[in-house]
Amino acid sequence: MFLSVFDMFKIGVGPSSSHTMGPMVAGGRFLDHLRAQPFKVHGLRASLHGSLAFTGVGHATDRATILGLAGFLPDTYDHARAETTLAEIARTGTVHPEGLDPLAFAPKTDLLFDYETPLPGHANGMQLMATDAQGDVVVRETYYSIGGGFVVTEAEQAREAVMDARDAKRHPYPFDTAAQMLEMARESGKTIAEMKRANELEHMGPAELAEGLDRIWEVMNACIERGLSTDGTLPGGLLVRRRAKAIHDSLMAEQGMNLSAPHIINDWMSVYAMAVNEENAAGGQVVTSPTNGAAGVLPAVVRYWLNHVPGAVPSRVHEFLLTASAIGGIVKHNASISGAEAGCQAEVGSASAMAAAGLCAVMGGSPMQIENAAEIALEHHLGLTCDPVRGLVQVPCIERNGLGAIKAVSAASLALRGDGTHLVPLDACIKTMFETGQDMSEKYKETSLGGLAVNVPNC
Repeated sequence: MFLSVFDMFKIGVGPSSSHTMGPMVAGGRFLDHLRAQPFKVHGLRASLHGSLAFTGVGHATDRATILGLAGFLPDTYDHARAETTLAEIARTGTVHPEGLDPLAFAPKTDLLFDYETPLPGHANGMQLMATDAQGDVVVRETYYSIGGGFVVTEAEQAREAVMDARDAKRHPYPFDTAAQMLEMARESGKTIAEMKRANELEHMGPAELAEGLDRIWEVMNACIERGLSTDGTLPGGLLVRRRAKAIHDSLMAEQGMNLSAPHIINDWMSVYAMAVNEENAAGGQVVTSPTNGAAGVLPAVVRYWLNHVPGAVPSRVHEFLLTASAIGGIVKHNASISGAEAGCQAEVGSASAMAAAGLCAVMGGSPMQIENAAEIALEHHLGLTCDPVRGLVQVPCIERNGLGAIKAVSAASLALRGDGTHLVPLDACIKTMFETGQDMSEKYKETSLGGLAVNVPNC
């Protein structure tokens, strides 16, 4: 199994990696599929299923699907150009993707929210279709947005086991589980980050890897800064006010007064995370960590370490990110990072585990202590539901990232107090998380049909 650090950390656009970035990516892939056809098509249609239908409007899935079919991609997203394009498509009922003739697509009639027909491969399913001049469907493809901006077709799902076997032969440290990771660390004498780096270098040179990691942290940190300096009301109709700027201003005013209680450090962790998730809720640029809904946890812990922990140095951020991505890859491979599949335990829980592992690593933790830190953080998110009010990635998501960051730091600290020996292996915790998600009622898995979503007024 190989998932690149740049698979786990993707630069994209809010508010959701699975409901916004994924559908946009699927649209781009479908256009590539059409460009490869020997015949011309005349129109497009799309249908959204499962969680993509139930919470699609709140997650901007409709916008993302339209823009994807118009040729937009998350990593090059231009908000001003997108708004102009959406208005033009609404006016003309036509999209103009590069390399194809203009295609008929009227969003009000050609984009269907199908609440009745779940697709078998994943809760986040969508079908994209192309039609001929008579309106008959001549090309149809099913895509699943499986979390973190990852998109697969039905055929790709079937080939996954074969692809994993090929990966095992290509990479020097092809760990699929935490147990394998620890064994390889013992045998090689390398850290988790060193093994992850060696795997990455099978695909790129050292300079490219370093530049990519620098870029990931640059975007994460810039997102924190924007969130800390921006106030106002978030879009979507809940009238949720941004809070990060006011909290940060208050914390800055208290610095140097020697009056703050020790627990105020929790407010710093929370405000860094909330800044990111307020930006995400506003549709800003974020990095999947491993998802948009959980994008604030890991950057907040990095920023906490750099700003508040003696001895922290920016040169070790790469080690933090590589270690965290190794843990995230194991979680994704053996369970899920999708709230629509396993609840928020799969999103904020996974993010907290990744952040705990990264922090433990840069604070001198051994591979066993790092695995222990990840397990503690994930274990104490087990059973966490995904019940966003009005389908918006705002309540309870923004504050939840702050608490995920606090748990990550606590987990790393506890692990560093021991020698890495512990009762519950990370692999067992990951398996439990996935089984819990399978048992969880669908109304608690990003459908907004239960929990806070139905018990809190939506206006």
